Parts: sequence; structure tokens; C-alpha cells
Amino acid sequence: MNQVVASPAKSLSTFLDKYKGQIANALPKHISPDRMVRLTMTAFSQNAALQKCDLHSIFGSVVVASQLGLEIGVGGQGYLVPYGGKATFVPGWQGLVDLVSRAGRATVWTGAVYTGDEFDWALGDAPFIRHRPGAGGDSWKDISHVYAVGRVNGSQYPVLEVWSMDKVVKHLNKFNKVGARHYALEKNGQNMEMYARKVVLLQVLKYMPKSIEVQRAMDVATAVDANKPFTIDGDMVVIDERDDDQGNTGAGSDSGPGATNTTTGTGRTGGADKPVCTPQEFQAKTEEWRGLVKSGRKTAPQLVAMIQTRQTLTEDQKLTIDSWAHEED
Repeated sequence: MNQVVASPAKSLSTFLDKYKGQIANALPKHISPDRMVRLTMTAFSQNAALQKCDLHSIFGSVVVASQLGLEIGVGGQGYLVPYGGKATFVPGWQGLVDLVSRAGRATVWTGAVYTGDEFDWALGDAPFIRHRPGAGGDSWKDISHVYAVGRVNGSQYPVLEVWSMDKVVKHLNKFNKVGARHYALEKNGQNMEMYARKVVLLQVLKYMPKSIEVQRAMDVATAVDANKPFTIDGDMVVIDERDDDQGNTGAGSDSGPGATNTTTGTGRTGGADKPVCTPQEFQAKTEEWRGLVKSGRKTAPQLVAMIQTRQTLTEDQKLTIDSWAHEED
């Protein structure tokens, strides 16, 4: 009898449905888990590379987006980006602007200056930016500068940050550890403007009053852009500053039973330099790992994320771990 193989979309839909409760626990009240799942499926259907990503990393990225209160693919709030077989949630500059607006204590915005635009700016005790757009350009290579402006409610003068695109490229090259696979460079740099505007916006946000949500989103954006593993632990984001690749690989939850207080993620491809878990090693740890899932101390995605900070699991091993959550006692 021929075995019917589920499509990638069906597999992801089934997977997310299993753990919709985890997503619901992470989401703010204004976003429903059903909506977040629909947005994830839309992003998934539109990106062939994302359809090849590990399902656990997609789930983990959805939890990260949920904890930040940002919707995937809506108004540029954030994006699911594939990195070498794993998905990463990348906050967009529009998402950061939205979070600042929700906090209600400041206003921020950002812009891109194309060749042919009229542009003047100055710092000092009366900073200003004057930008009159011209005909625009066809690609990010036509951008000469990007800028961000922040104004605290009631303040007389704004906080400004202006970078040339040369400076943006130098910044990217300094932190980029994945070469042409960096999300800013994908498809001939289609995300380069988004990346550049976010970089300058992050500089301005340092001087703005920040809610917990804004600070978390800033920290995640910084970690992703620098290809650093990070952990969301309650209201804090802890970034692994080690230069080696011994941090977390992939995005997934790592917390207590039924909770999403702690989430791990990364902007790295991960996995390639970590030893593969052999069948003998997996068998030796099966009783211990299965006990974590059956007792509720870890969900299957949480356990996979924890193991893959040290070893790379095969797809069969991941499926085996997932099956433990559905075994009858």
C-alpha cells in the first residue's frame, strides 16, 4: 500500500494546531492564536525556502513573534526568514514603530533618501532633517542615506540618526556571519532598505522612553541582526555574546509545563557544526528525555530546542520526540 505523504503546508498546519495553546499563552490580548496561525501559514505558502525549514524552528519563531506582540507579514511588523533549513523571526522597523506608538510616550519614524532627493540635516542644539523626495529609485543601491527621528512627547527637539548607505553596509559586514544568506541580502538585497532603516531606528530608540515590549523587540532585533543566539526569559532578552557556535540553534520554547515564559532563538543557520545525535546516544537518553515530555516539564518543541543547543537531531529523532506527547499513559 502506498503511504500518503502530507504536504509541507498540511504538516505545518497540523503541527501548529497541536501547540496552539502554547502560542495563545504567549500572545497579547489583541491577537488571537487562530490569526497568528493563519498569518504563519500565509507566510509559509509564499516562501519556498521556508517550506523546507524545520517545523520546530518555525513554531519557535511564531512564539517569539507572539511574545513581542508583532504580527507576521502584516504591515512590515515582522518576517519569518529561512536560514539554512531553520526559520527565524525578524522584527521589522514598522513593528518597532508600532510598539513605540502603543506605549504612548514617544513617536518615532524613519526614511530612506534616494539619489535625486533633496536632503539636508544637522545635529547640534537645534537638530533637523529636511527631506523632499524626488523620483525615487529602483533598488536599494539608489539609496544614499537612511535616517530615523524620535520625539518624546512634550519635547522641543527631536533625536536624530542619519547614516550613509556605506555605513550601513559596513555595519552589516561587521556582524554578518552567514554571508549571502543574510536576510538583508536575499534576492538581490530586496530587504536591504528594511534592514537599513531598522538599524538607524534602533540607534534612536536608545534615547526614547521604552516599554517592556519595545525593549524586548529592540533586543531581539539586535540579536538577530548580529546572528547571536538569544533567550526570552519573561520580560528580559538575554543575548549569548560568545563568539563560538555553542549557543542555541533554531528557535523554540524552553520553559516549564505549558508555559512560554522562556523562548530561545537565533539569527544563525546553526546545526551544521554540532555533532549529530547518533542512534546509540538517542537510545541512551530516550528514557530521560521521554520522562521530561510525559511529566509536562517540557513540551516536544521545547525539548528539541534544548537538545539542539548541543547536538543536531535527525528528522526521525524529532518525530520520535513529538510522538511522546501523544502517547497514551
